[in-house]
Amino acid sequence: MIPTPKTISGTQVWWTRLLTKQIQFILDVTVLVSAFALSYLLRFDFEIPKSYFLHALTQLPYVVLIQFAALFIVGVYSFVWRYISIGEAGVFVKAALWSVLPILILRFTLPPPFQGWRVPLSIIVMDTTFAFTGIMMLRVLRRFLYERYEKRRRAFGMDQAEKKPVLLIGAGRAGVLAAREIQGRGDMAVEIRGFVDDDDRKRGSVICGIKVLGTVNELEKLTRKLEIDHVVITIAQASQKEIRRIVEICEKIPIKARIIPGLYEILGGNVEVSRIRDLQIEDLLGREPVYLDQNNLTSFLRDKTVMVTGAGGSIGSELARQVLRFQPSTLLLIERAEGALFSIERELAGLGNSVTIIPLVADIGDALRMGSIFESYRPAVVFHAAAHKHVPLMESNPCEAVKNNILATRQLGEMAGKFNTESFVMISTDKAVRPSSIMGASKRVAELIMQNLNGQFETRFVAVRFGNVIGSAGSVIPIFREQIRNGGPVTVTHPDMTRYFMTIPEASQLVLQAGAMGEGGEILILDMGTPVRILDLAKDTITLSGLRPYEDIEIVFTGVRPGEKLSEALIMTEEHMSKTRHPKIFIGKVATYPQEQLNSALHRLATLAAAGADEPLRVLLNELIPESSLIAIEPGTFQSSEVQRGNGNELSRAAAGVMSAVPELG
Repeated sequence: MIPTPKTISGTQVWWTRLLTKQIQFILDVTVLVSAFALSYLLRFDFEIPKSYFLHALTQLPYVVLIQFAALFIVGVYSFVWRYISIGEAGVFVKAALWSVLPILILRFTLPPPFQGWRVPLSIIVMDTTFAFTGIMMLRVLRRFLYERYEKRRRAFGMDQAEKKPVLLIGAGRAGVLAAREIQGRGDMAVEIRGFVDDDDRKRGSVICGIKVLGTVNELEKLTRKLEIDHVVITIAQASQKEIRRIVEICEKIPIKARIIPGLYEILGGNVEVSRIRDLQIEDLLGREPVYLDQNNLTSFLRDKTVMVTGAGGSIGSELARQVLRFQPSTLLLIERAEGALFSIERELAGLGNSVTIIPLVADIGDALRMGSIFESYRPAVVFHAAAHKHVPLMESNPCEAVKNNILATRQLGEMAGKFNTESFVMISTDKAVRPSSIMGASKRVAELIMQNLNGQFETRFVAVRFGNVIGSAGSVIPIFREQIRNGGPVTVTHPDMTRYFMTIPEASQLVLQAGAMGEGGEILILDMGTPVRILDLAKDTITLSGLRPYEDIEIVFTGVRPGEKLSEALIMTEEHMSKTRHPKIFIGKVATYPQEQLNSALHRLATLAAAGADEPLRVLLNELIPESSLIAIEPGTFQSSEVQRGNGNELSRAAAGVMSAVPELG
């Protein structure tokens, strides 16, 4: 048989590992023997009597054998030497105790003829201390040499002058972790000049060889004295208030502020702690971390078939990532955009999870295709995130909004009920509250459908309502960033416009938790915190790009667009809010719509949407949702917020002529 390159490579790897293990064993035995000899030398002040020397030669083999066996028993030889850390110190202590026990037993139980086999107590104590400390230090030395080699290898070709002097803000655990990681890498283009921390007790102390120089209020003096290029925020789970204060101080100096990734990103394995990045608007809008009921979610998702519609979108893709953490048996990714589906499937498959991930190109409005999927996979849990969500776009295409957000949602919900799905969770929006847009109205009707279906099937139907998510496709922040890259201006519709914001991971985690908690028929409302002025958001985005609002980048007001409101709400006065066991999830109790009346309205909506009758459809939505204020608009026109909040009844009367013009549809 002629060895192939693969065979040769495999043999080399096997031989290298064997050789490495042999060297490790030899080094360990050398340390154990040396520790035993040193103990005797110290015991007799380096003049060992002949009788004790003979006793030592008798005791040496079995003492070393026992210690060697103890190292195997506790698993020391499963460690990779170059990654040894303080966390493994306990294992060496355990090995020492395991070795001492049999030696002590022999010391006190051997009969007089075996006097020479009894190891003196002082030798046992000294030898055990020297032996296992030496064994551990051998591995520490190996790690030190490895990191030094790696640092030099990575730094090869990088001139020291290329490194930029920085200060780390935050000398806590995250700061220490970041400092160690940076110091251990030679290819990092930064040189740490010191820590800055508001804890005065740390002033003057040295951490990882780096001195704590002062507080954040002293940044201006320190940055000028040390000629600092930029500062790096290394505070674990820093609050919005903390980050904004640091940013404001840095703006006054002025000096650039950067930040290490959040703990969510690091623990999720997405990035390393040393991956320093520029501050983003998400950091200034930072919210408190989400705490999940892990047991509740595990029983909700584990070993089940879970379907996510709109899996290629911002919310859908993050839902898929979060679901994967709870080990479903199968994850169905439903998406009609081929490119988006390919991307999320490839990402999830690359995580090396044992979950079966099935990407399915499908339109939720295609009854035959979706019916076939339900028949084949019979999902236990459905997260319905597929929707048309862009407010101005849906104002110009109301029939498509109705088809996708209302009719396809009802069709999907009915399939879930017929195929005995356990839970169906629909993603709703704050724009469904007193809707002034087609998109908001379509989502409000979808909420009514969820309540209606809940009484028809055993499936638990739940709607989860929240506001804007930071960084989702087509949302305001990516638009601002693109406008800044193009040199401006940044466009804001109105100086007083406000919106609720939360991060995509936060929203997705709370959707999962809400789905697990919902009993069926509820509209679960997520705590969105305090609304944010869009103008402030624009200014912060410009500032974080290293530019100045109104000086480097202009801000232009364009007027409120069709369907938009100056501010959004998450509840209506008619809704009764009640708490759940999760502090960020509330239940909005809304009166259900009579089934026959809703079905009749849905039939009329389907007919109008199929005929492309935009204005009659708008009138019908006004009638179906009395609190709404949808107006007839001409494509491309803008209406003031006052007009958009006009009286819905007046609009219905004004559009009555339109309905009568299409008698077969009215």
